[in-house]
Amino acid sequence: MKIKKYSMNSNVLAGTTLKDKNQPEMNNMALHTCQQADVVLENRRQLAHVLDVPLSNFVCANQTHSANFYRVTNEDTGRGTQDLDTAIQDTDALYSYEPNILLCSFTADCVPVMFYHETNGLIGVIHSGWQGTIKEITLKLFQHLKTEEKCQLDKVHVQIGMALSQEKFEVDDDVYTKFKDLGYADEFMYFKPVTNKYHIDNQLVVKKQCELAGIPTDQISVDRTCTFVNEEGFSYRQDKKCGRHLSFIKFYDEDK
Repeated sequence: MKIKKYSMNSNVLAGTTLKDKNQPEMNNMALHTCQQADVVLENRRQLAHVLDVPLSNFVCANQTHSANFYRVTNEDTGRGTQDLDTAIQDTDALYSYEPNILLCSFTADCVPVMFYHETNGLIGVIHSGWQGTIKEITLKLFQHLKTEEKCQLDKVHVQIGMALSQEKFEVDDDVYTKFKDLGYADEFMYFKPVTNKYHIDNQLVVKKQCELAGIPTDQISVDRTCTFVNEEGFSYRQDKKCGRHLSFIKFYDEDK
């Protein structure tokens, strides 16, 4: 099974599954877009085996391109792992202080964000497609963590995962205007006269949202792999019926 792991911290496991032509359904991990649910479940079981994390410790959400987030507790373990009905509903970001829980996010061009706090055990995942970005899901979650959870954001480290590149993310005036209205995305957009399209770097807009929240720039990493161009990437723009990557993060506490 092809997996990309990110080096974040010795107590943190983070990464993403990759498209693999040699795996059933090309290593698709999503139940909401699949040919056979039992194949996806077997892919998830293989992932659990490779990561040495019980599938019952995974937590998944039904993502809706919202700005909604959810604090995961031990009572949520296993939600969404076997079927869609038990997943956390209408949610695009998960965070938790519980050790040994694997938080999951599904993407195919959208921006996955994985983060952890240096000292308090906080971890999280965010699914930020362009709709989530203009709704500022990343900024809103970190503002919530700062004000409601009293989290010191200068101790948070962020990994922005592989996503659709600016070259391949071309949009019309309506989407361009929504990004421009954010007030801080202009430097991450350009117009291409030959196609009459705007090109937006969604990854760097999300990075900017992290910075605006108070996360130091040198604690934010960006995987610039383009999911459209790279053969290990699932791209919805390229194939509307494609599978999904599963981006994940877990904090290890060997005492629990």
